[in-house]
Amino acid sequence: MISRLPSIGVVLAGGTGRRVGHSEPKQLIKLAGRTILEHTIELFDASPDVDEVVVLMTPGFVEPVRELVRRCGFGKVTAIVEGGASRTESTWRALQAVGERECNVLLHDAVRPLLEPRIITDCVRALETYEAVEVAIPSSDTVLVAEDDIVREVLDRSRLRRAQTPQAFRLSVIREAYRRAMADPGFATRQATDDCGVVLRYLPEVPIYLVPGSERNMKVTHPIDLSIADQLLRLAAAGTPAPAPPDYRRVLSGRTVAVFGDGADLAALASGYGAVVRCFPADLARTEEQAAKALAEAGPVHHVIHLAGPRPGSLAAADAEALALACLGAANVARAAYPLLRETGGTLVLQADGGDGSVAAPARAATAELARALAAEWAADDIRVNAVLTTDPHRTARTCLDALASGLTGQVMDG
Repeated sequence: MISRLPSIGVVLAGGTGRRVGHSEPKQLIKLAGRTILEHTIELFDASPDVDEVVVLMTPGFVEPVRELVRRCGFGKVTAIVEGGASRTESTWRALQAVGERECNVLLHDAVRPLLEPRIITDCVRALETYEAVEVAIPSSDTVLVAEDDIVREVLDRSRLRRAQTPQAFRLSVIREAYRRAMADPGFATRQATDDCGVVLRYLPEVPIYLVPGSERNMKVTHPIDLSIADQLLRLAAAGTPAPAPPDYRRVLSGRTVAVFGDGADLAALASGYGAVVRCFPADLARTEEQAAKALAEAGPVHHVIHLAGPRPGSLAAADAEALALACLGAANVARAAYPLLRETGGTLVLQADGGDGSVAAPARAATAELARALAAEWAADDIRVNAVLTTDPHRTARTCLDALASGLTGQVMDG
């Protein structure tokens, strides 16, 4: 068995987004409150099996990605490299950026943000025995060979696999395969569609081991893929495990938490982790001025939570003041909290209940989208914004603390 080598995740983000219908690179499109690239880098940055991360980016977008990496605190990213004119050239540049030392490299499409951590682990484990690894899943469709719109052959589906990424290699192996490919005059007109194809063609003596992939590990290529990936990422965020108690204390101990609404349960819970909790009546969220005055009395504020409280049952029965509070309360608190949270680098949590009335339902949707939008707008100020959708006050308190302690932003959490 080959001894453990450093493992480097290479995120290939050199695409332009033409097929998905956007003018900007598709890896910078936001899904579930964060760019596709952020979701993908985080998978490798958080993996205990990955030692470093190299990002290869579309020409002209290296500096924005450098800022993204700094803002998100991706500590394993050691290089951000400008891509080439083709995927082959881009991969070659990434391999050069890795350096000369022997190591494992995991080449992954940036637009596969739903990669399961288990697959990264399986690839690294497989490289303890093999020098080339392909991630693939069985084909659920029948595949045809056609010519001039006539079916010529029906392939045996039991032998077919659909390739995914990451594709993992010993660095010396994939680098040698690419050296031979780039020295071959015929390679330019008959390029391989993936990196394992380069190894198979130019180093046929190297066995390529298959690691099971996942149907979730989809590639965002077409407009419909954006909607599917967005929903899957939101579902994954909603299922994020609750932080451990030490995380609550780390985030809350000695910090001031301002709560608008009926926050008795939340105050008791947060105080138990060392927080200083200031509660204000929900009515103070009627205007930005009232909310700002209340926050000024609290001194330096590290976290602000807006609890929606009971919504009017129907639009027709709601009085004007109750309607204004239901629809604008979260926005008023957010505007009042912004300058304070910018100073402390804190977190804003906007809670909405789960009612289905003609006031509650749209207010809930608005709260969720407001949190996602503010998370993107305020990220440069190191302010995190999350939404919590609950009805039970006891569950509301715990889920709000989860939102504070998670370190995430732009998430909508059900509780």
